[in-house]
Amino acid sequence: MLKKMLAIVMALFAAAAFAAVDVNKASQADLETIKGIGPGVSGKILDERKKGAFKDWADFIERVKGVGEGNAAKFSAEGLTVNGAGFKGAAPASAKADAKPAKADTATTAVAADAKSEKKAKTAAKAASKS
Repeated sequence: MLKKMLAIVMALFAAAAFAAVDVNKASQADLETIKGIGPGVSGKILDERKKGAFKDWADFIERVKGVGEGNAAKFSAEGLTVNGAGFKGAAPASAKADAKPAKADTATTAVAADAKSEKKAKTAAKAASKS
């Protein structure tokens, strides 16, 4: 019985930790739980919110200086919402970076400073392996 209650408490804690933070309702402390939002950005958000609630993500991006589509996508991925909605624009940079193919193993190719040197090194490694 104790294990079940402990499991329930932990599940509730985990759910609360991943709860969305709505920009129109959150306190400064709540906003700062979002990765990438510090005291400076949260202060700008609260200052703009005093002028009126954010209608949508476009309104949020337009009114909060220093927040563009890239940051909006990152903040949304971390749990920030505007009126309960996540950002539907560009994917965050980290997601784009994850989509890139992995580089070849450095043991079989030379480490190159630029793309041309890397290509030459790969060609040389292929020729050497054929010999």
